[in-house]
Amino acid sequence: MTASTEDTRTAPAGTSGPSRTSDGPLAEVLGGPAADDGHLRTPWTVLEDYQCFGCSPHNAHGLRLRFRERPDGISTTFQLGPTHESYPGVVHGGLLGVICDETMGNLIVLRVGQPAFTTAMRVRFLAPVLVGAVHECRARIIPGADGSTLINTEADVVDAAGTVVATARATYRPVALEAARDRIQISDDAAGRLARVLAATADAAGRPLADPPPTDRPVADEPRGGQLPNVPASEES
Repeated sequence: MTASTEDTRTAPAGTSGPSRTSDGPLAEVLGGPAADDGHLRTPWTVLEDYQCFGCSPHNAHGLRLRFRERPDGISTTFQLGPTHESYPGVVHGGLLGVICDETMGNLIVLRVGQPAFTTAMRVRFLAPVLVGAVHECRARIIPGADGSTLINTEADVVDAAGTVVATARATYRPVALEAARDRIQISDDAAGRLARVLAATADAAGRPLADPPPTDRPVADEPRGGQLPNVPASEES
């Protein structure tokens, strides 16, 4: 499980680096208790009891991942316990895939203001990830084929020394919330709240929902005005 070191009581198996309020392009939209420590708000926080295994704070058996902005994307810091191992003392590789998928997928949601469905993912395991060790997953968007509606991403998992121990590449298909209602089982009221906050997320990114996501250049090359939005606190009431 993961959580910040300031709140290990809620998820005792997890940790993250020192917290601080963002001083980057998200500073103006950071706000409210959930963002005071510099972690990003995701649109899913408007759903009162969502149970995502990867990032929900409500799932007692989940990973409870939390994300921070990076110059080229987002990251999450995690520390897994014995209940997450395969061979004794070694984290199950499938969980690394989950963590990479969660980080890359939430990056896209924050970038375009739409749910994103994984269409393909490949994970390479370069070294064992040990139980109890702190690691970080860093995700970014990479160039894709011209005219494609898919978004390409990659992620690295690094240990405390900065050594890459696993990598992932994936493609995602962003889908408008209304078009995804047959795949996402939420009430009409919850869908309305989520739609409003997704629209605010896209607006904060400086890109209307109708515009196609950028796939022709790395995120790091985009102007500061196109950086990741945080979900405005005013949209979460």
